[in-house]
Amino acid sequence: MDRRTFLASAGAAGAVAGTGGLAGCLGFDLSSEEGIAGEPPIVEDRPDGVYLPTHVEGMAMGGMAESGDYRVGVFYSYAHRFWNVNGEAVERTDVAEGDDVHLMASVWDADTGQVLPETGLSVEIERDGSLVSQEVIYPMLSQPMGVHYGANFGLEGDGTYTVNVSVGGVRTRRTDAYRDRFGDPADIPVEMEYSQSDRDDISFRTLADAGEAGAVDRMEMDMVPDGTAPAVEALPGEVLGEVNSNDAVLVATVMDEPPAGVDDEGPYLAVSARTPYNRMLIPAMGLEATHERDGETVFSGELTRTLDPDLSYHYGAALAGASVESGDELTLTPTVWPQIARHEGYETAFGGLLGGMPERILTVE
Repeated sequence: MDRRTFLASAGAAGAVAGTGGLAGCLGFDLSSEEGIAGEPPIVEDRPDGVYLPTHVEGMAMGGMAESGDYRVGVFYSYAHRFWNVNGEAVERTDVAEGDDVHLMASVWDADTGQVLPETGLSVEIERDGSLVSQEVIYPMLSQPMGVHYGANFGLEGDGTYTVNVSVGGVRTRRTDAYRDRFGDPADIPVEMEYSQSDRDDISFRTLADAGEAGAVDRMEMDMVPDGTAPAVEALPGEVLGEVNSNDAVLVATVMDEPPAGVDDEGPYLAVSARTPYNRMLIPAMGLEATHERDGETVFSGELTRTLDPDLSYHYGAALAGASVESGDELTLTPTVWPQIARHEGYETAFGGLLGGMPERILTVE
């Protein structure tokens, strides 16, 4: 798929309210009322949750490559701001002098197309055998792409670059068919053609309803998967219901037994955390559960970050033999905000700038 074909297919999928274009990684100044570097002003009185950003921005495909279990896609767009999360600190990263592009990488399972969060990823950019730039790039969450990795980079003009993507291996628990996969690191070179004129041709349109609750449409492309969580009706087991903590939608399901790779016994509680509107996976969060019946605690403990072929990325634990019955109460308590960088529209949600993540109680029907 060449760049023009990619942009054409992405533009059709990423439109919002007739604006067109694919929304890429977005980020804007939190303290200034004036837009800078061509960006619109920030939204005043942003909601404490997910909202529509000020503009829709396209991106160009740099290239794709595959090694072992991993397939990697590299993309670029305009350099722009984003917000990092470190514990409960949310800090803006500004565009630095000399930044030419915002470089993005997505990593997924070459067999199933499932996006792989928490791999740990670094990038080394070379041109004609000489190093241009290198750094660990941030895990990020955007409305159209979901989970990916990105940072701003300076380049050395038009030409052919080799983007060496180092995948560190998935650091979460892996179950069933994933038990023996994604543990090993891989170095994957991706060839990327870049020109400033191509970058400047990337679409950029403002949204009239910026700041309203909602999200830019997720992109849909056959060759590049996004980080979408399974539909509620597709989750295995018995779905107990869902709750919302600062716009993190927590869907709980219970299976008769744990998936292979979980050492404990008993029914298995799995919580799938996803964004509203686009159903994007929310990774790298700390989550605890308390299961009560008639005021007595049946189970209390941490839910482990887990990657499973059917449940996808989720938070789960075996309930030590305790069944889940009608009338039981399940308290879900976020203990660590999702440790993932945010793009505009997400920086105020999931324990972001404007609020924490309160515990929520789900009553089993």
